[in-house]
Amino acid sequence: MKIAFVLLPYGPDEPAGIERSVAALAAGLRARGHRAIIIAAGPPTSADDADLVRLDTIELPRPMLFDDLPRLLTSPAALCGEVERILVEHDIDLVCWTDAVAGLGYLAPAPAGVRTVLMAHLIRADASIHESLAHKPDAVLAVSPFVIEEHARVGVDTRGWQVLPNPLPRRGTPPSRQIREWLRLNGPIRTLTRADPVKGMSGLLRSLPPDLGRPVQIALADAAFELWDGMQQAVRDECLAIAEERPEVEILPAMPWDEAQGFLAGAALAMVPSVWPETFGNVAAEALSVGTPVAGFQLGNLPVLVGGAGCLVELDRSNEVQHIGGVTDSTAEPPGAPEAFTRLWSAATNLLADHDAYHAASDLARDQVQLYEPALVADIFLSVIGTGHPDRRVPIRTPHGGPHDTEEH
Repeated sequence: MKIAFVLLPYGPDEPAGIERSVAALAAGLRARGHRAIIIAAGPPTSADDADLVRLDTIELPRPMLFDDLPRLLTSPAALCGEVERILVEHDIDLVCWTDAVAGLGYLAPAPAGVRTVLMAHLIRADASIHESLAHKPDAVLAVSPFVIEEHARVGVDTRGWQVLPNPLPRRGTPPSRQIREWLRLNGPIRTLTRADPVKGMSGLLRSLPPDLGRPVQIALADAAFELWDGMQQAVRDECLAIAEERPEVEILPAMPWDEAQGFLAGAALAMVPSVWPETFGNVAAEALSVGTPVAGFQLGNLPVLVGGAGCLVELDRSNEVQHIGGVTDSTAEPPGAPEAFTRLWSAATNLLADHDAYHAASDLARDQVQLYEPALVADIFLSVIGTGHPDRRVPIRTPHGGPHDTEEH
């Protein structure tokens, strides 16, 4: 089978969750013997490979403003024509619009006879999601049950939607029990993230306990998009300013995808302190895959993903609608965030101090994500679209804690 994924801002090693998940899913499909290409906007880069097809009709600035992407699509007819030509030239059987806008779901330029899938990684309550659904894709795949529930909450018809979790880049290799114990006692606290206020990095560092007694290392990356001009530089400047006052804090450069799991394997604990709900939680999944417990807030998909393999504390955003369109007005920390960060650090240090609880969390970590290896997620994908093998179908976790078969969700 020949499958195409359309994601305009895609780039190798881009510090963004959709890009990482699309690359891993494509790799999983190739491992199952299928052809998978990714169609993205120009310009081409030296890191592009033969399975990445760049469009001539659109080039994206870097960084671009997230809300400006529709405005940059100045020639939709030409763009649609080029996408259709590529799909025909590569004899594509199935095309995945990886987002309503960035994945061209609202335009859906598929030739006759090519099946279509709409993927929902973000929560959208704008016109683009309704326009995408009006094209009647053959399947709609959401990255988590949380995404389906939130779309339904803001009035989107989610009947028939199914869950396709983000795959990990590869199977994780955890350190030995002896090394894990050394990390518990002495190892650094680590995370990697893009420079975005909603990722909570500055709040985390501002609340750093004075007697933590171990390094805090944050790999901070600039993504291809930002929510307002200068956003990423402002976040970086704030984090660097805090690091200058705290010698145990180290701000590291962006990290290639294939180094992330090894980096997190060398951590005592992985922090995922997002103050906006994670629709999946790639960093948390990668940490769990190498046996590293995760600390963060009880938001979005993290409670389901992490389960008992770490510590999550409350951060009240219950009265807000988490959807694209409102996010640019809601990037400030919510009321009570400073106290919540203090509680997060307290929970994290308590877990590190408790030998039995820590190792129980570490032992559970890999079980939480064992089904998220690329080939296994590819099996879910193939099963959902009707070309998979029934003996390869795997369950997914739901907010209620039990497994649901992907065809019944």
